[in-house]
Amino acid sequence: MKLVDLLHQAANLEGKIVAVAGANDREVIAAVIEAVKRKLATFLLFGPRDEIEALLEKEEPVGDYKIIQARTKEQAAELAVRSVHHNEADVLMKGNIATSIILKAVLNKEYGLRTGRVLSHVAVFDIDGFEYCKIVTDAGMNINPDLEQKKQIILNAVEVANAIGIKMPTVAPLAAVETVNPSMQATMDAALLTQMNRRGQIKGCIIDGPLALDNAISWEAAKQKNIESDVAGKANILLVPSIEAGNILYKSLVYFAKADVGGIIAGAKAPIVLTSRADHAKSKLYSLALAICTSEITASPKED
Repeated sequence: MKLVDLLHQAANLEGKIVAVAGANDREVIAAVIEAVKRKLATFLLFGPRDEIEALLEKEEPVGDYKIIQARTKEQAAELAVRSVHHNEADVLMKGNIATSIILKAVLNKEYGLRTGRVLSHVAVFDIDGFEYCKIVTDAGMNINPDLEQKKQIILNAVEVANAIGIKMPTVAPLAAVETVNPSMQATMDAALLTQMNRRGQIKGCIIDGPLALDNAISWEAAKQKNIESDVAGKANILLVPSIEAGNILYKSLVYFAKADVGGIIAGAKAPIVLTSRADHAKSKLYSLALAICTSEITASPKED
């Protein structure tokens, strides 16, 4: 599976609706217009009507867009989240709005999208030299996850992997070394996650760790260190030990390796597209496609 394949997969899922909180943003509108052209979904655009209409007119879009007036960013976030809460939309997308504002609405006890699961960021990368995508988690939500949170982060990533066609993903809990060292918590957690997987406490995937990054993605590197593993050299999911490690790996792939990426927040009632303002329209489009595909797994029946 490559990111471009997600565009075709999403286009084959009919009737998907995306709620955009703060749609008054040029890059967001560009991604929305391209998504409509590709027939990925229809869109509910929340925000200042005059600004959204001006952006749409400038781009000369094809298709219908429903604009819902919101005077403030807080109101745009609330209305967009409510639309997903009430099954009027399948995906939530962040537009010209602060992450803290939209997450506050997502976590609202009355109309939010809580499920009792940990929310985590799941990024899917196309990297030159690799035949298949690599999934990196969690590079954007959980600062220093403990063992239970890492378990849930894995399950969220497995759900996304399943959505894009990886039925039994391999998971590498990353650390600086591939041996267990009691003074390095990342290695201890990795070993425990591996044992939990083998005992059936974490299902739907194959976990083996700790693994250093080279051993997780390079069969040659694993062979040189005599590592025999069902995961080493062919990991689908790279579980980072902390948000710092994830953030550095994520941005290294984007800026050094020039990798394409699509990312979502998983673990909520519906997938959340939470790209940054620095992300270009193509990244936002891939993130939309990823969210739309993932929504098939998290979908609940629509209200009449």
